[in-house]
Amino acid sequence: MTEGGSARRYSSPLREQNARRTRQAIIAAAHQLFTGRGYGATSLADIAAAAGVARPTPSAVFGSKPALLKEVLDQALAGDDEPVPVAQRPWFRPVLEASSPAGVLDAYTAVITLIGRRAAPIYEVVRRAADAGGEVAELWEALQRNRRAGAQMVTDRVAALGPLADGFDTERAADILSVFNDPALHHYLVTRCGWPEASFASWLSRQLRHALLPSGMPPDPAPASDQPFFPRPGEHQQDDQTRT
Repeated sequence: MTEGGSARRYSSPLREQNARRTRQAIIAAAHQLFTGRGYGATSLADIAAAAGVARPTPSAVFGSKPALLKEVLDQALAGDDEPVPVAQRPWFRPVLEASSPAGVLDAYTAVITLIGRRAAPIYEVVRRAADAGGEVAELWEALQRNRRAGAQMVTDRVAALGPLADGFDTERAADILSVFNDPALHHYLVTRCGWPEASFASWLSRQLRHALLPSGMPPDPAPASDQPFFPRPGEHQQDDQTRT
């Protein structure tokens, strides 16, 4: 007790470190099971066992399975558990710092590729689980709104630096960009079809320029990739061997 009679708040760095370690173990186990088995086939008890924690712990830490799914997704999208807005993260800053419309789109291509690599599998889990309704359906709708807001931020930046394609305002451009920033595109072309990621990024950059910039605009240099748009013969098989 303090002199005023109130209880002193006790904070232990070791306790906080252990709590964070437990939290991250649960998130890692949930990510593996959700993407491997599916959301519906995975219980909190399964996650507790895989994480090596007591059976009630996931529920005590996160409250519910949908809340845990949201945390898994958020960390996959962001790359860590730090509360830093996307626009302030180092991997997004090049979008806001680019000095030309094409430069913005090339930087955003890198963002789309990075997010696809990290989050496409768990994104697909949410997409499929949303059909059951409830909190996961609400999470899915929030994802779509956030993805659209990100596209709007980018097209506003493009328009601030130069013209958009003829007849496009930033709203129409954001509608189109929202098609390309869906992690499902990366999941299909890279994971399912076996495209090398450099080929995906090169193709995507050219698609964004073609779709959103005036056809008569002198192009910036192509993005830094000498890879072909499509895999060479044999690359599918090599990728499959790497993934197994």
